[in-house]
Amino acid sequence: MKCPFCKASDDKVIDSRSSNDGFAIRRRRECLSCGRRYTTYERIEELPLRVIKKDGSRVAFERAAITNGMLKALEKRPVSMETVDEVVDRIEAQITQMFDKEVASKFIGELVMRELHALDQIAYVRFASVYREFKDVNEFVDEVKPMLEEKPAQ
Repeated sequence: MKCPFCKASDDKVIDSRSSNDGFAIRRRRECLSCGRRYTTYERIEELPLRVIKKDGSRVAFERAAITNGMLKALEKRPVSMETVDEVVDRIEAQITQMFDKEVASKFIGELVMRELHALDQIAYVRFASVYREFKDVNEFVDEVKPMLEEKPAQ
């Protein structure tokens, strides 16, 4: 494993543990050259899952695409990267349990929206406005109206 900081290939594993979902091993490493620490994940290599895009094209499933979409929606919001990783883990687990070869991008988007709705309403609205491609303000208001009608938790 090469150090992401100095690119040296000498390191030592400080800590190993199973990730929350049990399908990965998280390893804390220390570079023997520069002394900096970093985390790696070891995951099972599976058959590539394909995502069917809106235009009908098919691309390889990339966990990073979900993470990046969520990070854009959560920009400047008080949500930790650890929480984002946990949410992406849940979404990825659901997808891999339900689909063997192909999944529609629409299904993934709906999972992300459901998670964001529970996590942060501002991020949810940001994501929904891009994902649902609102044509006018009325469509946007229709999306937000149910949130406004919910009673706040006491």
